[in-house]
Amino acid sequence: MSSTEPAFGRLFQQLIELDVIKIDTEPLDASIERRLKQFWENTLCPRCGHCSIVTWENTDRIWCRDCDFKPAYTYGTPFHEKHLTCGEILLSFTLYADTLLSINQIAPLLDRAYKTVHTVIREVEAAVQRGFPEVWKHLDQIIDGPTQVDESGRVCSGYKGQEPPRNSRSRGGSSRSGRSRWRGRYGDQLTLVAACRDSLRVIRGHRGIDYEGDLEPVIQEAEDLSQPLGEVWTDGLQAYREMERDHRTVIHKERYVSPDGVHINQAECLFSIVQPWLRKFRGLSKQGLEQAAHTFGIVRSLTLAGGSVETAVECLVIGSFRSST
Repeated sequence: MSSTEPAFGRLFQQLIELDVIKIDTEPLDASIERRLKQFWENTLCPRCGHCSIVTWENTDRIWCRDCDFKPAYTYGTPFHEKHLTCGEILLSFTLYADTLLSINQIAPLLDRAYKTVHTVIREVEAAVQRGFPEVWKHLDQIIDGPTQVDESGRVCSGYKGQEPPRNSRSRGGSSRSGRSRWRGRYGDQLTLVAACRDSLRVIRGHRGIDYEGDLEPVIQEAEDLSQPLGEVWTDGLQAYREMERDHRTVIHKERYVSPDGVHINQAECLFSIVQPWLRKFRGLSKQGLEQAAHTFGIVRSLTLAGGSVETAVECLVIGSFRSST
């Protein structure tokens, strides 16, 4: 086993193969079905625009009394017409977002093809990101205190996501068996920018360290999620001088704590725990890195705020309905 490979994924897979652990998603399937039907009962029909949708407990169809539209209750969501059950889809995303398991390790646990699991995780991820702001706004908590902002360099993969897929030897990879290695140019140098405030963690990937285009959007997202923003603490990077907000610099004699105790420890801590999580992907494209970092911040925020699996379902459902209705 590679020293960089998370042991948990392989051990967990072996326990399942030995029938020590059984994956039963039926309770999760039922919970997701109830929540989706509740949303349909309070949502405008996507065909006629009227609020006249009826659901039943023992059928997977919903019905609009005005236009006779009768789709499945999963219509318009990442759960619709997939080879996985609703519970398996949510389990896949949870393992992806909240453990060091890679999609390559998750797929065998569910006895599914990699592409099947990859596709549903990406769809769920996009829906959760759309729905998170609305769910966060209604969580029973008070976001207070200063906002800590920090940035860290990250090189994304130069070959991930290429179409058509490369083959190892003709495209410069290794002739050895197993995963081929790219010998072309490295990917873009990105900046991971984090803004932390109480339990809120916002982290995004950007191409540079320009304030207006790279740093400010992350601070603005933190403000949108936790009005009012209050004072901002940074490490003194020159780009922050363009900031038109209450601003304090934490650096003091080469230490990242000011004489009166101002620091950016929360943001630095976030980088220390996101890096092992990002390494499990063994290289991410620019778009993949941006999306993965943002997802990690969302899941971390929900965890610190005491959120549950039901909270993740709320994000997913609201994000799905926002997109489809």
